[in-house]
Amino acid sequence: MGSKKASQLADALNHQLVVRFSSAYEPGWVDGFVLDIGPKFFLLAVIDEYQKLNGFHCSRISEMRRLKVPAPYADFVVAALRKRGQIIRKKPNINLSCLLEVLQTANRLFPLITIHREKTRPGICEIGRAVSINEDRLLLHEIGPDAIWDEELTSVPLREITRVEFGGGYEEALQLVGGKPKRIKSQSK
Repeated sequence: MGSKKASQLADALNHQLVVRFSSAYEPGWVDGFVLDIGPKFFLLAVIDEYQKLNGFHCSRISEMRRLKVPAPYADFVVAALRKRGQIIRKKPNINLSCLLEVLQTANRLFPLITIHREKTRPGICEIGRAVSINEDRLLLHEIGPDAIWDEELTSVPLREITRVEFGGGYEEALQLVGGKPKRIKSQSK
């Protein structure tokens, strides 16, 4: 990790500062609190456009662009979160040592994970439960935007995954409506 980014992230973590950054692959900004920093990945509590906490985000530090610490209007954001009583009670115990560990720990702790493959499939995410994960590949049982579980598994090369998210409002809504995954008929699509 670059020393300037590392220093800024560590400062944000130690002083509980709101950060803002952009991705190397998509336009727009991500705001949040840095909760943990690993050798290549970081864990962020996401603050959405309504100034509410909305799940967690893990991505590579090297793919972060235009990092701002503190984020613009950070005092307003923190005041809004406080007035709403939104605090991070406990940091999820996500292992940031490598992507395989990020996926395994997030899948254990949360009912659904969202993966992004921004290099190969920009603008598309896949949401579901990991059925198996190894050094090379993730088998994902996807749930669609209609909250219906797919009948086949999706095979995703780990090298294509650029970002992992979990614990957000959209994932929660899909889980509430879709329930637990159904039995799989075939092994992969």
